[in-house]
Amino acid sequence: MILIADSGASKTDWRVIDNNGAILQHRGTGFNPNYQTAAEMVTELQDNFLLELRGKVETIYYYGAGCTSAKNRAQVEDALRSLYKHAEINVDHDLMAAAKATCGHESGIACILGTGSNSCDYDGEFIIDKRPAPGYILGDEGGGAYIGRKFLSDFIHEEMPKKIREKVLDKFSLSNEEIIEHVYQKPFPGRYMASFCRFITENKNEPYCYMLYYNAFQDFFKKHVMKYEAYKKKKVNFVGSIAFYNSDILRNAAYDVDIHVNLVIESPIAGLTLYHQELL
Repeated sequence: MILIADSGASKTDWRVIDNNGAILQHRGTGFNPNYQTAAEMVTELQDNFLLELRGKVETIYYYGAGCTSAKNRAQVEDALRSLYKHAEINVDHDLMAAAKATCGHESGIACILGTGSNSCDYDGEFIIDKRPAPGYILGDEGGGAYIGRKFLSDFIHEEMPKKIREKVLDKFSLSNEEIIEHVYQKPFPGRYMASFCRFITENKNEPYCYMLYYNAFQDFFKKHVMKYEAYKKKKVNFVGSIAFYNSDILRNAAYDVDIHVNLVIESPIAGLTLYHQELL
């Protein structure tokens, strides 16, 4: 039995391929070893779906945010080992998941626009170049936390249109004090800031909301895609909810800087499942 995971800061998509080829699926909490200890991840893994697989899983392919360094990969492996003591565990970065799911065995640029953001240049087998991804404070251009941070900053400074501000107050009863508490005192501020993107997407017909996305995507292109060699000649693929639910704006922003957007999918898990099925 094979267990496949694609984990971001907000959610993890799990797929099981049993020995008969049947596929089971589950969505659970997200993980990021940059912000969580192995012990905290073990606590989050106490999920009935995952617990019921103990003793059955033979191989695990885990792709996750924050799994760039050997230290972080070891931390995730330790957490998984607490449940699956005898399984072969393979931990890789979520960038590899994006590349395998969107490019398969072909070359291209793979990008992640979810709660956070990241990108890589992929040759069909290996990641040959990538940009720094310093997280929601120093990076994450184009991601949900980045867009939500600008949105909340505009709310605090009363720099968003009055019509939008009134909608925000009506929907969330938001206050400056609440924002400060969530961002500086409560856990997972990135998730909190990104949570407002659903509202922004629902109102993207409003010029203010449209431009929040458009400008954030342009920032992403400048910091990421446009720094790859011959980027104009390469297919640029995206995974993540921010890219998927705002693909119209993403494609418009890309067109304006001569970037060829190819595939845009919400989650790489289906492509990953297919990729690993082919290897069986």
